[in-house]
Amino acid sequence: MNDTTSALPPEVPAPAGNLLAERAAAVREEVSKAFIGQPEVLDQILIALLAGGHVLIEGVPGLGKTLLVRALAQALELSYARVQFTPDLMPSDVSGHAVYDPKTESFVIRRGPVFTHLLLADEINRAPAKTQSALLEVMQEGQVTIEGKSFELAPPFLALATQNPVEQEGTYPLPEAQLDRFLLKVLIDYPSLEDEKRMVDAITTGRTAADFDLSQVRRVLGPDDIIALQRGTAAVQVDEQVIDYAVRIVAATRKWPGIALGAGPRGSIALVRAARAQAVLQGRDFVTPDDVREIARPALRHRITLAPELQIEGQSPDDALRALLAKVEAPRK
Repeated sequence: MNDTTSALPPEVPAPAGNLLAERAAAVREEVSKAFIGQPEVLDQILIALLAGGHVLIEGVPGLGKTLLVRALAQALELSYARVQFTPDLMPSDVSGHAVYDPKTESFVIRRGPVFTHLLLADEINRAPAKTQSALLEVMQEGQVTIEGKSFELAPPFLALATQNPVEQEGTYPLPEAQLDRFLLKVLIDYPSLEDEKRMVDAITTGRTAADFDLSQVRRVLGPDDIIALQRGTAAVQVDEQVIDYAVRIVAATRKWPGIALGAGPRGSIALVRAARAQAVLQGRDFVTPDDVREIARPALRHRITLAPELQIEGQSPDDALRALLAKVEAPRK
């Protein structure tokens, strides 16, 4: 159960509470200039970034997942790479490989696309298990092993993996143990009518390319600033009663009617880490039960498995979690 914030460079100081919230708000404002609508999706991506975790994004193609990552990279002055996962993608295509150089008569390491700050793994469920595992190992360890040599990734590193919830032909679903490596699972739905009109207007007015102009997204933070934000987020206060509340929510998933497989201890850790980041976005230096409740579904929806009878009825993990959250008593102040 790796906590990425513990590996942050010690020389990067954490900002104070108010400055922490102001910097997070500045990033949100700039990215929202390009990623129009669905503010809850943007907030959940920022929560993962602040908490030092990775994100699984689920949504049909064409909803702006790539645009969101590009805008985030622009606002944060971070390097960005995208990998389209396909059935013939090899692990070395993700992590890198050694190439023989006849001039020097030696092998030269060619680093793969994971050597970046923001990595978009598009349609991760289209690649076979071995390639999926290569990326998930990088996410967990923060390093890459090529030909027996270990190469550390420069922090911050955030992997955003996408999958299409509708088209399942020719896919390799991620096993539960691998899904558990993602801090959050974010659902992107179709935009509202007004948001889609704004989006169409912004992209089509006076332009021939079907893409968004990112020049209006200002660079507000750099890599060291993000590391400092992550350190400050990890220091947000969490009362013992709030931790108890988060753990009771996760424990309830293990015996809730209709949930065949509940979340493990990593779910409790993820819930508290994400709740700290949720508090930062709300401008507070302490976590409330509402923070835990707000982020519970993104933090747990991919860590539980519904019983067959609920799946037949068309219920989703979110439906079960809503019912569970309504029954688990929150601490009172």
